[in-house]
Amino acid sequence: MSEHKKARILLVGSGGIGTMTALNLEQGGLASVTAVLRSNYAVVKERGFTIDSCDHGTFESWRPSEVLNTIPDLGTIKPFDYSSAPPFDYIIVTTKNVPDVPPTVVDLIRQAVTPGHSVIVLIQNGLNIEKPLLQAFPSNICLSGVSLMGADELAPGKILQNDKDRLVIGPFFSDNIDEKYQVAAAQDFVRLYSASGKVQCSYDSNVMFVRWRKLMYNAVWNPICALTDQDTGRFRLWFDEKDPQNPLDLLVRPAMQEIRAAAKAAADVDLPESLVEDMVECDPVEIFCAPSMLQDRRKHRFIEYENILGEALREGERAGASMPTIRCLYGLCKAIQWRTRELNGMVDPHKLLEAKKSQSAA
Repeated sequence: MSEHKKARILLVGSGGIGTMTALNLEQGGLASVTAVLRSNYAVVKERGFTIDSCDHGTFESWRPSEVLNTIPDLGTIKPFDYSSAPPFDYIIVTTKNVPDVPPTVVDLIRQAVTPGHSVIVLIQNGLNIEKPLLQAFPSNICLSGVSLMGADELAPGKILQNDKDRLVIGPFFSDNIDEKYQVAAAQDFVRLYSASGKVQCSYDSNVMFVRWRKLMYNAVWNPICALTDQDTGRFRLWFDEKDPQNPLDLLVRPAMQEIRAAAKAAADVDLPESLVEDMVECDPVEIFCAPSMLQDRRKHRFIEYENILGEALREGERAGASMPTIRCLYGLCKAIQWRTRELNGMVDPHKLLEAKKSQSAA
């Protein structure tokens, strides 16, 4: 396919998942990817990515069509006006979604969004992530991407994909846009992503079921592993069924049951009972899977607990679900986030102490 017929795609966030997303799209031959990098930009610009992929094989010095370190400013381009630079057909966001730490996703991509043209694809975890986007960009289609791939950036520019790429796409339906166009955009993205023949990409209009289903994993394994500094493989290897107070039975299974209850109460989503054990055992033990929140904790990065835990807790409790385990995990993650704020120089406990003393004196 000639270059001008390829879909023009902006990828924001090129860690493990983002880089493999870009690689797969480029390998399919139907897309040209502009990737925006941050901490790994200098390394990739000079030497490219080193990739070890269970789907695509090994690559040395690989780069997408374009590598940038800032978001291009195309927001003023009118729809389908190619007089200066062509607008992006799809803007894929694979960054961690941390709404409590600026910039927000809306602020991050605003200047690259062409009203009425760019389709925004959120390959991110959690609930209600689309709401700020639908409000900020009412004329743009927004798609949900739920990735079940295992991929990590072991070092800047060094990517390991050790679990197959499975991606589920569906529209975050908006009342501002004809439903048929939203469905068509989702199905077209599935076509682009499936073109490599190496991955599993499917369309599913039931976005809420898909997201609550993955939340059973993310709202449980992610925080528990991050808080204990243990991967899912070790949790399962150390499980002793003769011990009634083992962590799987004290924490993991009860928390998953609470997510099931919240899904039903808040969204009328029926997650089958069997899904609990499926999620307990879904990671191959031998890969010693470190969920993304654990990876971020080990790198002293902010964790995306608000959309994963906070929104599930708020939605569930608002609907009357009892969620004591999730509430506890949420509180602990919130404390961890404050500690990371301090380590990154965003808060000074001594200044906070002085401010509280001044308030008390007044």
